[in-house]
Amino acid sequence: MSTSTPPPEKSGIGVDQWVAEADDRRAGTIMRRVEDLIERTPPVVKMAVLLLPLVLYPLFVDSGYLMQVGIDTLVFVLLALGLNVAVGWVGLLDLGYIAFFGIGAYFYAALAAEYAGRDWGAQWALPVVVAGTAVMGFLLGLPSRRLVGDYLAIVTLFFLQLFLVVVLNARFTRGPNGISDIEPLSFFGREVTSLDGSFYVLVVAFAVVFGVLYLVNQSRTGRAWRALREDELAAELMTMPVDRLKLLAFSFGAGVAGLAGALFAAQQGAIFPSSVAIPLLITVYAMVVLGGPGSLVGVVIGAVLINASMEALQSPGEASPLFFAALVLGLAFAMRPWWRFISVLAGTIVLGFVVHALAEQFWPSLTSGTSTGEARIDDAVSNWVLLPENLITGDGLPAGAAARLMYIGLVAAVLGLTLVRNRAVRTVLLVPILYFACCVWENILLPQPSVTRFVLIGAMLVALMAARPQGLFGKQRVEII
Repeated sequence: MSTSTPPPEKSGIGVDQWVAEADDRRAGTIMRRVEDLIERTPPVVKMAVLLLPLVLYPLFVDSGYLMQVGIDTLVFVLLALGLNVAVGWVGLLDLGYIAFFGIGAYFYAALAAEYAGRDWGAQWALPVVVAGTAVMGFLLGLPSRRLVGDYLAIVTLFFLQLFLVVVLNARFTRGPNGISDIEPLSFFGREVTSLDGSFYVLVVAFAVVFGVLYLVNQSRTGRAWRALREDELAAELMTMPVDRLKLLAFSFGAGVAGLAGALFAAQQGAIFPSSVAIPLLITVYAMVVLGGPGSLVGVVIGAVLINASMEALQSPGEASPLFFAALVLGLAFAMRPWWRFISVLAGTIVLGFVVHALAEQFWPSLTSGTSTGEARIDDAVSNWVLLPENLITGDGLPAGAAARLMYIGLVAAVLGLTLVRNRAVRTVLLVPILYFACCVWENILLPQPSVTRFVLIGAMLVALMAARPQGLFGKQRVEII
């Protein structure tokens, strides 16, 4: 009588078997291979890979606008790195984070502005600003260290609103007019006035912040932060100083945000209350969520992708290629097997030509309009999508009622598609919805870039959260229910 030996367990000491099996199932995916490559890469190589494009960027850019985009991107990267401490490592829903960005900017103005009557060198002002905002983060953490979830979010959001009220009414901040005579960065008497100089200062700041946060993440404090994020009660039972760890996380994040605010104010030469508002908070959160909370490399890539996308969506000549490329890549990523993706894409193309031909034959006014897009792909799809002649007003914007109906109809169609359980029916319905989305893009969204970029960023994040809740490079978590 023969006995079969049980298969060896795939999990090791300290590794949950379900997590090990889930990792085995994802081992062959592209994202898993990328994650493994990032984990195996030595820290020095990671830093070099991130810094090399930044160091070479000014050498290949001869436009002041693109240099300013690079500077803004680095400011966003610093903000995302600071927010990742509280949100990604500790799991604190801090909605007052952007207030520290404003505190850093106004604090720097108090130390290096003609209006304040001081002209501190950056080598002294920046450390003082970082220390001051870190103390403010500690003070915010004191009354909220025992709060979690929605309660913490409400308290920190109140702090942000309180900061905005003070800034708008205080005499020193000049209210809504802001402070517009801030001195540029000056290190030991040498001023940094060029865009290239400001960019390289931000590159150095990014390298220092990234290196410090990496070392902290690898330390006992970093491990304690992650344990606190997973289970606060278990961390407390293991004698971890939970309150002290939360205060430390608030201070670290606030210090990084204060540094970003000071560098931003010095480069811009001004700071206004409108620079510290809810849209900035939403944008930075989107960067962290996209890259993956808890991943330093992930939040850097998320910040770069979000800011580059928002800048590209401001120009009609660049927005359409980005939209259609994201649509096709999203389909390719979400639909398996490949024949489903090819069938849906081909079906959408064929449906567009059929609908356009029928409209030209029986209702010519639906195809007699013109696209506001400036890219070649807009010229190509103008003979494929429906472009009603009366939908665009004289100022180039969509007419109110028709535009709202088309947009609401698209949202309703997408929501209805999520309720369909049958896979074959859902695949068939996806074809007309995609074509309708292209029509809405050319008629409604493309003429309004300021609104469209936030709509598309939100849609991208919703789709990502549905397909990959942990973000692009975040770790998959095990929830105990």
